[in-house]
Amino acid sequence: MSDFLLELRSEEIPARMQAGARADLEKLFRKAMADAGLALGEVTVWSTPRRLALIARGLPAATEAVSEEVKGPRVGAPPQALEGFLRKNGLTADQLTERDGVLFAITEKPGRATRDVLAEAIPAIVRAFPWPKSQRWGAASLSTESLRWVRPLSGIVAILGEDLVECEVGGIRSGYATRGHRFHAPGELTIGGAHDYAEKLRLAHVIVDHAERQDLIRAKAKAAAEAEGLTLVEDEGLVIENAGLTEWPVPLLGRFDEAYLDVPPEVIQLTARTNQKYFVCEAGGKLANAFVCTANIVASDGGAAIVAGNRKVLAARLSDARFFWEQDRKVPLSEQAKKLERITFHEKLGTVADKVQRMAKLAEWLASEGIVPNCDPALARQAAELCKADLVTEMVGEFPELQGLMGGYYARAEGLSDAVADAIRDHYKPVGQGDDVPTASVTVAVALADKLDTIRSFFGIDEKPTGSKDPFALRRAALGIIQLVTSNALRLGIGEGDVLSFFADRLKVQQREAGVRHDLIDAVFALGGEDDLVRLLARVHALQAFIGTEDGANLLAGYKRAANILKKEEFEPGATNTAPEPAEAALIAALDAAAPRAAAAVEAEDFTAAMAALATLRAPIDAFFEAVTVNDADPVKRAARLGLLERLRSAVHQVADFSRIEG
Repeated sequence: MSDFLLELRSEEIPARMQAGARADLEKLFRKAMADAGLALGEVTVWSTPRRLALIARGLPAATEAVSEEVKGPRVGAPPQALEGFLRKNGLTADQLTERDGVLFAITEKPGRATRDVLAEAIPAIVRAFPWPKSQRWGAASLSTESLRWVRPLSGIVAILGEDLVECEVGGIRSGYATRGHRFHAPGELTIGGAHDYAEKLRLAHVIVDHAERQDLIRAKAKAAAEAEGLTLVEDEGLVIENAGLTEWPVPLLGRFDEAYLDVPPEVIQLTARTNQKYFVCEAGGKLANAFVCTANIVASDGGAAIVAGNRKVLAARLSDARFFWEQDRKVPLSEQAKKLERITFHEKLGTVADKVQRMAKLAEWLASEGIVPNCDPALARQAAELCKADLVTEMVGEFPELQGLMGGYYARAEGLSDAVADAIRDHYKPVGQGDDVPTASVTVAVALADKLDTIRSFFGIDEKPTGSKDPFALRRAALGIIQLVTSNALRLGIGEGDVLSFFADRLKVQQREAGVRHDLIDAVFALGGEDDLVRLLARVHALQAFIGTEDGANLLAGYKRAANILKKEEFEPGATNTAPEPAEAALIAALDAAAPRAAAAVEAEDFTAAMAALATLRAPIDAFFEAVTVNDADPVKRAARLGLLERLRSAVHQVADFSRIEG
């Protein structure tokens, strides 16, 4: 058994592509080995900016010999059938084996040397590699058939045990030689095999394990901040990206001019993160004038020159951001909002300004009707009219991620009320399942108006999500509405027809994580006429608690038995049995008591009480089925008993359509 090392060295691989490349390399390698009949154990894949590396442990020296059997015609079959089978398999009649009157072609395939399998697989893997973007290079690039790689491929190391796996792809031949760090160890170094690969590269200032580089960046960036009495603002995305940009990461802390702290902290962090890949720091819970960059070398001056250079670059970026901040504040949001007339929202739905006007009317209505309690209609309208104004500002043009947030800052800077500023800032929320759900009344009104308008507008022009396609993010908008409505207990009818069905599907998705069964949501929606999410979920939660009890489970079983009988039988309702049996009379009495109690409880939205009323039917229905023959020979008795089962079904349907409940 031997370990196999493969290194594919190239010019810089973009950091964002490295995780996918590692997964693709392992997938392609495993498939190639499986196709060759080579069993695999542990496979490790690493990446740096300049290389992909794979180590497969414990490969056998050769694949196992296999016997392939192909079934042919029966003995005595027409000559044409036999001739066709022989021709297809390249055999003669004396090479066939008979078994139970059937002819078989049996081919013994000897095992192949693993080194030969690998030599064949490596070029195939390289040529099939699914880079999101790739390029051709050199003279060969004149042909569309030439090798493609993410950046020019410069070297292949392929060693099984200590033996070279000889192969060639695009004029690049495999060998034992690789290169270390571009600056610290630019020369060639010879690799002995998988056993010394990582350590030899470490001596050449390359940490080949991306996870180790990530750990190092986390620890040293934090330590650099703490050494200055600061707290690093953790950012896992930056950790991964910086690890993908460096082979020998060295986090260094620098300072920028405190005057830039007048700019909103989110702007500074985004400027540092997006443009420069820097971490930021805090002091006392507030943003500090410090950043941590990640160098790719150990500098002789301790990194002073690197920090100075990065400080200059960051200062230029922050200067731009401060310019945008100052310029944007010179124009009131109400003036900025007029520019929204130039932006098309959708060709059938008008401009963003048109959408804003629809939102403003809806937000004001939600407040004035008391659907969003304790909300000033005038403030709701004002916030809605201004909430999209920052889309045309310089800052949001530079950083689209800051839309809403910057509007809130600009609103506060021009002296608008906190309620309006907060609503502008947070009206996109909740963006996802884990996002904060607004609770401030003006914010809730504007956030709800935005999402309701989006869904109603696009459904109105028949632009609905289909399959996995949802170009206008309507599913996300619906989930946002559900979260806003349920978290704030808003009594709001969400719509009819397709819109209601759409919300039912989204509600199932949203409630699944809360442990609510989808069939119970169906059971309540199936009653029709229910578009109040708060009331609907209260009914669903009570139903789930009830079905989980013995009374609930048994009543469900009794209901299904009754429903099955009613489905098969026809009868004239209204028949009365003048001499009911005791079990029949007991069920009549139970229904007389339970049905009005359940109806009154539903009317009062006390769904737990409604379930308790239904629970009293459990014993009488069990006794009824035990003692009474429904399909009695006497047509009067039969009709009366079927009518009794219909009363049971109707009583239960006051709460939910039990036919939709599984189990």
